[in-house]
Amino acid sequence: MTTQSLDTVWYTRCPVPTASGLALHRGTLAAEFTGDGLAFGVLQDGPAELARHHFDHELVGLFREGGNVPALAARSEGAPSRLIGLTWIDEWQSILVRPDSGITDAAGLKGARVALPAWADSRAGSFPRAMALHGFAGALATAGLGLADVRFVEVASGTRGGPPTARWPARPGAGEAWPGLDALAAGEVDAVYVKGARSAEDAARIGAVVAVDLDAAADRRFRVNNGTPRPITVHEDLLAEREDLVVRFLVQTLRAADWAAANPDDVRGVLAAETGSGSDGVDRAYRPGFHTALHPDLSEERRELLRIQKDFLLTHGFLAADVDLAAWTADEPLARAREIVAAEHAGELTA
Repeated sequence: MTTQSLDTVWYTRCPVPTASGLALHRGTLAAEFTGDGLAFGVLQDGPAELARHHFDHELVGLFREGGNVPALAARSEGAPSRLIGLTWIDEWQSILVRPDSGITDAAGLKGARVALPAWADSRAGSFPRAMALHGFAGALATAGLGLADVRFVEVASGTRGGPPTARWPARPGAGEAWPGLDALAAGEVDAVYVKGARSAEDAARIGAVVAVDLDAAADRRFRVNNGTPRPITVHEDLLAEREDLVVRFLVQTLRAADWAAANPDDVRGVLAAETGSGSDGVDRAYRPGFHTALHPDLSEERRELLRIQKDFLLTHGFLAADVDLAAWTADEPLARAREIVAAEHAGELTA
């Protein structure tokens, strides 16, 4: 490699529904690369000093499927990454309130005190703040309102928003509740943005109710956030010099997505462990049929939704500079991986 020798293929992800995560749990990712004489490592299980690369993407051999806020923030600061796929899974993006708040819809948020996680030590690590800000922007927009129509109350960013030098947990179960939930329970704020299976369980624990179900918004623009769409990225040196490995990673991801579409119960079991929420949290957070929609793509729709997120982050100070999405994106590896998987399917049909 031009900057580091390649002896290990690394993988890092957020604990959410992804085909690459399923490939990891099924053992196919490790088998793909260790059979090529390379070591395979999961960043969350590796040395603590490597954890920062989940945020900065400066490790050759690293594949990342995770939130777009750290990925875009790092790219805006010159990270040597390339975008090779986008996924979209609705994950119970919700605005929660107390049951006695009188807030029952987006219009009711006008004038409300809403939780805004504090800035972390870096833009990349401040993704809880970005998520809350865009979550409220989307919810308010469904009622013709804007961010100026609510009162923000800064709350602690929590473990999920810690500095990027902190060890990134393989599961979120070791951390505290989603930032702002404790403030909601204490009556310090009127509403909090949350998402995911763990938050669904946390909401039930404190008796919070959903005022706005963002996943129900017909227009996907109101649901754009850190994980919608979620990028798959790779170190640019790996793509330049070993594109074959990038294609093979994506082939395993596509195969895992096909497997998931036919095995919903197994997918739920993996997610229950991955999210630390248990089966109840998974059932609350993910709509029926989500397991059929894990395939990555680089469609014009998803690119446009990512552009909306990028522009929002730039406007609100989460990016050091604008990001040229076209220059960041590499279409060829996913196109080639799709050809390989399609040929496999054709072979099965004719066998």
